[in-house]
Amino acid sequence: MTRIDGYLLDNRQAEEAEHFSAFAALFDPTTFRHLDALGVGSGWRCWEVGAGTTVVSWLAKKVGPTGCVVATDTDTSRLASAARPPVEVRAHELGAQEPPREGFDLVHARLALVHVTNRERALRSMVKALRPGGRLLVEDADPALQPLLCPDEYGPEQQLANRLRQGFRRLLADRGTDLPCGRTLPRLLRDAGLVRVQADAYFPLTSPECAALEAVTIRQIRDQLVTAGLATDQEIDRHLGNVTSGALDLTTAPMISAWGRKQ
Repeated sequence: MTRIDGYLLDNRQAEEAEHFSAFAALFDPTTFRHLDALGVGSGWRCWEVGAGTTVVSWLAKKVGPTGCVVATDTDTSRLASAARPPVEVRAHELGAQEPPREGFDLVHARLALVHVTNRERALRSMVKALRPGGRLLVEDADPALQPLLCPDEYGPEQQLANRLRQGFRRLLADRGTDLPCGRTLPRLLRDAGLVRVQADAYFPLTSPECAALEAVTIRQIRDQLVTAGLATDQEIDRHLGNVTSGALDLTTAPMISAWGRKQ
């Protein structure tokens, strides 16, 4: 995930590895399904934006020794283990810098665009990097589309969970995160000149991965929630206990995947 000033879930915190592991467990199957459907295969040239190691490794196996995967992020330290052929790791700020090269068969960005200030410029950059006929797949959450952590709010534990989720969304909004980002992707891809644009959404209702993601997220934003007066330490401890117990049916913001081709 690309980090910009004001990004709430700071990648340099101690929970970084746990957070990315939870994201991968939750979203990798959907991402890989879409990449397979787009035809990624031997010899493809791919740009993975805001790169995660699991997606980079998957792409590297698909493209093989005759292909290449350019993996970029503002902080490349976690990509060091992947930096071997056919993978090339580069520091890059999406929306502020020119693409690392052009002529890609595929450009993919997951949970990165929502944190970029100039989203339209970032999309134009990704489209520019494609060859004619190349594919763009952009995947981002839409926290405003489904604002609840527990859609079945039947008791005090679920009410507390949803109140803390509201606090999380407020912290995101205060930092300029565009909460309705995901739903706008099909229109933005068409505006950027892509054709055959399609989209779908992944919305898990209950899974161990949702619980793992919630636990690490709350630990990361605990101090901000307390400082902003959105929760007390006691409430946070109680919520984390509820999450660990498995008594809550937790969900997360829908991840919307949109894809299209460059003419």
